[in-house]
Amino acid sequence: MSGQLTITQLEQKANEVRKSIITMLEHAGSGHSAGPLGLADLVTALYFRIMNVDPQNVDDPQRDIFLMSNGHCVPVQYAAMAERGYFDKQELLTLRKLGSRLQGHPERTKLPGLENTSGPLGCGIGQGAGYAYALQYLDHQPHRWVYVVTGDGELDEG
Repeated sequence: MSGQLTITQLEQKANEVRKSIITMLEHAGSGHSAGPLGLADLVTALYFRIMNVDPQNVDDPQRDIFLMSNGHCVPVQYAAMAERGYFDKQELLTLRKLGSRLQGHPERTKLPGLENTSGPLGCGIGQGAGYAYALQYLDHQPHRWVYVVTGDGELDEG
C-alpha cells in the first residue's frame, strides 16, 4: 500500500487535488472540470492509500496499475500524481500546452507513471482486462491489481 493516511488526511489531499485541477484548467484556458473534480476523492484514495505505487520507482514490477479510460478526466490523475511526488506541481501549469507532457488525454510514453494512452471512449475496460490477463497468466503476477476508471457516457460507446 502507498501509505496509511487517515480519512482526514485523505480529505485534505483530495482538496489539494481539487485546487490543482481548478488552477491547471484555468491556466490552460480549456479542459473538462466536472469529471476530474468528481473523481478527486476516488483517485486520491487510490494513489495515497490503496494502490501499491512508488513515484521514485515508477517501473517497479510489483506496482499496481491505474488506467484512466475516460481520458478527458486525466487532470485528476495529473494532480494526484503531482501531489504524490511523481513530478513537480509547477508542471501542472503546462496542461494542454504545446510540447507539455501533460496533454488533454493521457499519453503513456510522455509521462513516467502513466500506464495507458486513452482518448477514444470505451477502450479502458479492454485495456484493463488485457493488462490483468497478462499479469496473471503471462507474467505470473497474481498479486498485482489493475484499477480502471471509466465514465458513464463512455459505457454507451460500445
